[in-house]
Amino acid sequence: MNGNRRTGLALAVPLAILLAVLFAGGRGAERVGAAPNASYEELETFTNVLAIIQKNYVEEVDTKRLVEGAINGMLASLDPHSAYLTPELYKELQVETKGAFGGLGIEITNRNGMLTVVAPIEDTPAARAGIKPQDIILKIDGEFTKDMSLVEAVKKMRGPKNTKVRLTIKRENPAQLLDVTLNREVIKIQSVKSHTLPGGYGYLRITQFQEHTDDDVEKALHQLEKDTGGMRGLVLDLRNNPGGLLTQAVKISDEFLDSGLIVYTDGRLENQKQKYFAHKANTWGDFPMVVLVNGGSASASEIVAGALQDHKRAMVLGNQTFGKGSVQTILPLDENSALRLTTARYYTPNGRSIQAKGIEPDVVMEEGKQVAKGGDASGTMLRESNLPRHLHQPNDAKDQEANPEVSPDSEASEIVPPDVKEGEVGHDPQLDKALELLKNGQVQKTTIAQRTE
Repeated sequence: MNGNRRTGLALAVPLAILLAVLFAGGRGAERVGAAPNASYEELETFTNVLAIIQKNYVEEVDTKRLVEGAINGMLASLDPHSAYLTPELYKELQVETKGAFGGLGIEITNRNGMLTVVAPIEDTPAARAGIKPQDIILKIDGEFTKDMSLVEAVKKMRGPKNTKVRLTIKRENPAQLLDVTLNREVIKIQSVKSHTLPGGYGYLRITQFQEHTDDDVEKALHQLEKDTGGMRGLVLDLRNNPGGLLTQAVKISDEFLDSGLIVYTDGRLENQKQKYFAHKANTWGDFPMVVLVNGGSASASEIVAGALQDHKRAMVLGNQTFGKGSVQTILPLDENSALRLTTARYYTPNGRSIQAKGIEPDVVMEEGKQVAKGGDASGTMLRESNLPRHLHQPNDAKDQEANPEVSPDSEASEIVPPDVKEGEVGHDPQLDKALELLKNGQVQKTTIAQRTE
């Protein structure tokens, strides 16, 4: 990484707000300066509207409520990922990347004004209750969610441990209307899971990129090396990983690369133009790799998959990833509140922008069926390009024409089929295919030198 100091903290965050999983603190960041004088000329209409509402509205309205509503509306008009963080949300944001938080365990987004599930987080109340990708949350405790902001929805679904929340779910395929009552829990996410595979191969799954994920990956690799007597190959599973911290994506990529660019960001300001490089020391490079991805692999996951693919360090298998290729920076407004603002796009080492496009696997495969590269195995999976006001590809104002929004009536395509047990040989077709490729020597051998201790 170059030496420029950034204002706020850069995040390669997922497409949506996670229930009780916002992303990172702005601790130690500089405050944002005042707007240019020319901007104030455009504020006259706003102040006039504010005064008219305060004087003439049928009921007295709190000024703070009006201003916060205006800020939320302003940020919502930009892109799906910029947001105003109230003191309550800002406080939670500063602690929740440590891997323990309260809530239900659902990743959500807003599609065509409908609160839509992207994926439940495994081993959480939502997953155990059978919440599925593409489910539409019609009501929260009896209150309709139509046009409800993500921030408001998250706030309603959070709460103390062992308290209940009732969700009314609309499922398109098959058509169902379900009432589900869930108990809120303090959710502890194990971001790294691993086990050995037959024949001396290793399996490593990263569920999210949190603080210390790199340390957990390093420990898991050492254990796999010990258990296999020297790994012959590794399957890195990033399916349904919504992302997390940009710094962790860089560190995980650096585990498997000994040199070269990992990712770079490009924004309007000079300090938003960052480059992150790999280092030779402690590189795990003496075995071939396959990376598993799908439509739920977003942001930080795409950085890792793209870097390993561009450097030909690993073969990428699965189906097209989500396409979240923008960086959000936390910009404190005062001691209690902040903005989460999209400030840059990120690019793979070969200069590919992932935004609204995603990573195309080397071997395209979904639900046990392999298709030709360039074929469509994605169905109608919700992706970045389907979100209203998504950031376009650079210099491509017609991005939406190539990526039409998915209609709420479209046939849903689940991220993982119900009969698939991820990470289990014989029950996970993508894993079985990855292991077959490794055993048959079809994965390109790395040229990285033996790992140095």
